[in-house]
Amino acid sequence: MEGLTHFDEHGNARMVDVGEKAVTDRIATAHGFIHVKREVYEAIKQGTAKKGDVLGVARVAGIMGAKRTSDLIPLCHVLMLTKCTVDFILHDDRMAVEAVCTVKTSGKTGVEMEALTGVNVALLTIYDMCKAMDRGMTMTDITLLLKDGGKSGLYRKDGESL
Repeated sequence: MEGLTHFDEHGNARMVDVGEKAVTDRIATAHGFIHVKREVYEAIKQGTAKKGDVLGVARVAGIMGAKRTSDLIPLCHVLMLTKCTVDFILHDDRMAVEAVCTVKTSGKTGVEMEALTGVNVALLTIYDMCKAMDRGMTMTDITLLLKDGGKSGLYRKDGESL
């Protein structure tokens, strides 16, 4: 269990004590994709899906998901987020929507889980709003792209430009 901070010496799950850590500015960006049929892609792109503005609803859902991460992931700390954005990039060549979530805080622990949760919830919302047209949508490549702040400093996924 050495190196696994969420377990005690007996192998029991625990929330990490961050009380002695310094408060630093922290940021994380994650992304992921949802691949859809052409009909769904065009409805999302044109804003003509029967349930409404798919990307607008997914943006708000992603932000809400990031804010509620500690309610979903048992050992995550409750964080006061100072900023959260969810943006979308449409990839015509792949009929895919890319969700990008960036989260910031000033605190004693990072916001990687919040950024990853924001992406997941945004993509799940796209699926929910479009499932009547395509139940075969696939979510892929949900990945942390960047994190900075704290003792471990800067991490940037190799080969990714932000």
